Amino acid sequence: MKVDITDYKSIAYREAGKFEETRFEKIHNVIFESSLEASTIVAQEIASLIRDKQSQGLPCILGLATGSSPIKVYEELVRMHKEEGLSFSNVVTFNLDEYFPMDKHNIQSYHYFMHEHLFNHIDILSENINIPDGKVPTDELYQFCIDYEMKIKSYGGLDFQLLGIGRTGHIGFNEPGSHLNSGTRSITLDHITRVDAASSFLGIDNVPRKAITMGIGTIKSAKRIVLLAWGNNKAQIIQQAIEGEITANIPATYLQEHHNTTFVLDHEAALELTRVKTPWLVTSCLWTNILKLKAVVWLSELLNKPILKLTDKDYNDNGMSGLLTEEGTAYDLNIKMFNQLQHTITGWPGGKPNADDTYRPERATPEKKRIIIFSPHPDDDVISMGGTFDRLVEQGHDVHVAYQTSGNIAVSDEESLKFAEIANLFEPNAEIDKIISYLKTKRESDIDCLEVRNLKGKIRRGESLGATRYLGLKDENVHFLDLPFYETGTIKKGHLTSADINIICDLIERIKPHQIYAAGDLADPHGTHRVCLNALFMALDELKLKPYMNDCWVWLYRGAWHEWESYEIDMAIPMSPDQVLKKRHAIFYHQSQKDGVMFQGDDSREFWVRAEDRNRLTAKKYNDLGLAEYAAIEAFKRYHF
Repeated sequence: MKVDITDYKSIAYREAGKFEETRFEKIHNVIFESSLEASTIVAQEIASLIRDKQSQGLPCILGLATGSSPIKVYEELVRMHKEEGLSFSNVVTFNLDEYFPMDKHNIQSYHYFMHEHLFNHIDILSENINIPDGKVPTDELYQFCIDYEMKIKSYGGLDFQLLGIGRTGHIGFNEPGSHLNSGTRSITLDHITRVDAASSFLGIDNVPRKAITMGIGTIKSAKRIVLLAWGNNKAQIIQQAIEGEITANIPATYLQEHHNTTFVLDHEAALELTRVKTPWLVTSCLWTNILKLKAVVWLSELLNKPILKLTDKDYNDNGMSGLLTEEGTAYDLNIKMFNQLQHTITGWPGGKPNADDTYRPERATPEKKRIIIFSPHPDDDVISMGGTFDRLVEQGHDVHVAYQTSGNIAVSDEESLKFAEIANLFEPNAEIDKIISYLKTKRESDIDCLEVRNLKGKIRRGESLGATRYLGLKDENVHFLDLPFYETGTIKKGHLTSADINIICDLIERIKPHQIYAAGDLADPHGTHRVCLNALFMALDELKLKPYMNDCWVWLYRGAWHEWESYEIDMAIPMSPDQVLKKRHAIFYHQSQKDGVMFQGDDSREFWVRAEDRNRLTAKKYNDLGLAEYAAIEAFKRYHF
């Protein structure tokens, strides 16, 4: 199907982001470097539509989505209302969906979400807000859905529909199997959808099994559709939706039949698109060094051949003849790329003393470095880089660990009650009694009181100190930052402020590090890892002109969910079998996160198992490319600020 990009809005996206129509793509899409930039452009389109309708004296009918993806869009609309006079007096909204059953005052309800992020801050008329009622009696639900559908049609359909996308490919709550012509209805949620929502509900057992949703047919009747997707956890489903065949198994593919749809993506969400992942299959390439390495690694993995065994024919048969034209022969190219990968491997993450560092990832001097390991939660350091942490301490560097958040929300009530009751056995007091009473009577929707949050934070502090002592770190080198943005007592966090940034700046100023390690997870723009990384980046931007920052290198590690691709790795730290076991034991100190962890996602393995499997897989990938065989490897990418 030919993509229609004649609409002026699509042209605006084309100019703002990266768009190249290819034979693989069946939906118009635009790639932005950041979700913030993309969200601003989307908000501007919505504002333009509202103003156009106002000038014609007409209502503007908006279909709205919830979830983390549209949050920045709503924030920008609120800003335009407050600072630029954008009025919503002519706007009528219809929300896509709502959990069922769900009280509208519950903080997990989409009614609560929409008022929290948008409606409470603009001049929309309350009677113009339409959100499915999660408390409608079951015997009235069928008629309610018909009435909701008819009300949309009474306005002539939706002028604009904003969408997110789930990992099942669902839009709204139209799960796999949804019919092309489906209307507003109740639906049973897919297990993966419930798993993805589990963190917001403090466990999958608390996630409703049903929902009310607009149908595929309702969505497709909108005059304009914009779908948002951020982060690498959406990359696979985005590729299938844009490049795959239309199928009920991936409801988002139905949008290929809509004449005015745009997928707005950040770079991470677009990683699996052919023009991003393997651009040499799409067009002639400007062969930068990183693209050469990416292509050679891809070809090696595709053919299951070590790099040094790739032939001219292998390159020519797989759309890479242009690369050979530049490089001469496969032999020359293979050796160059093999050496580049080999130079990433080092057993000296802080640099090897008295060694030629020309081809090493880190500097030999100074011999003993000051190092800060930033850990978003109190266990990310050992889960993600426990072997490297151990190596840095063993090799005599001045290592500091900075836990950016307390991680208190990830401690279960059962674990907290256990600690409170033990404390009460030693020294009964009113505060402990209050905590025990609260935990025993706490309701599902209750927000933890300050005393309980403090207890949960102390539990995680104690576990962290146990792990760092086991790795040989002095207590005075462990820093609990407790960044304010996190301390809300709920899943929903506050915004980063100067208070957060100043805390990080103060620590960096005090230590003046030669190395900084930080979690480089870029999946969810509103997830704690991403917010903590943004806080560090903002601090580095403030400090970058300080003389000592000229000697500071930043290394990014990945969390328990994803790993850097082989071609992205700038430093690979091999681990012996003994070191793998030592890392495992360090993780075990975080006992509150070991069994029945609250934010496990769709992976049933415990974090220590995930970490070991991931490290083994990285080592296997290096070995399959023709490099030395190791038990495990931790990987890092250098960030240039």
